[in-house]
Amino acid sequence: MQKTIEITTDSHNGLYDITEKVKKIVSDSNVKTGVVHIYVQGATAAIMIQENWDESVQHDMLNLLKTLIPPGVWQHDHQDNNGDAHLKSGLIGPSESIPIINYNLGLSTWQNVFLCEFDGPRDDRKIIVTIFPC
Repeated sequence: MQKTIEITTDSHNGLYDITEKVKKIVSDSNVKTGVVHIYVQGATAAIMIQENWDESVQHDMLNLLKTLIPPGVWQHDHQDNNGDAHLKSGLIGPSESIPIINYNLGLSTWQNVFLCEFDGPRDDRKIIVTIFPC
């Protein structure tokens, strides 16, 4: 089973919680045991599993990436001024895989799934969610 989640982002750099959308796809699949793979299309976005209880973690993550990979200093910036977005997305990665356990997404209490936007705002980020039953 495969579904596409479409997200509109409203900031240049941001984390967008897509956990409930992924949970709905897992629930609709009626798969008891398996794996869900979440993949974002695009070279300037990523998928991350991170805490959502306190937004400070999300802000800290974005600040860390901004410190490690500042804008405006990369060779690619001479082409379209988003070299940092490509590096951030490459560092985090375009996908995550999560087990399906007893029909549910196998995240711990404090884990959520985030789309990481590094070159927004964007009208149409596409996230492909694929379910592999075992």
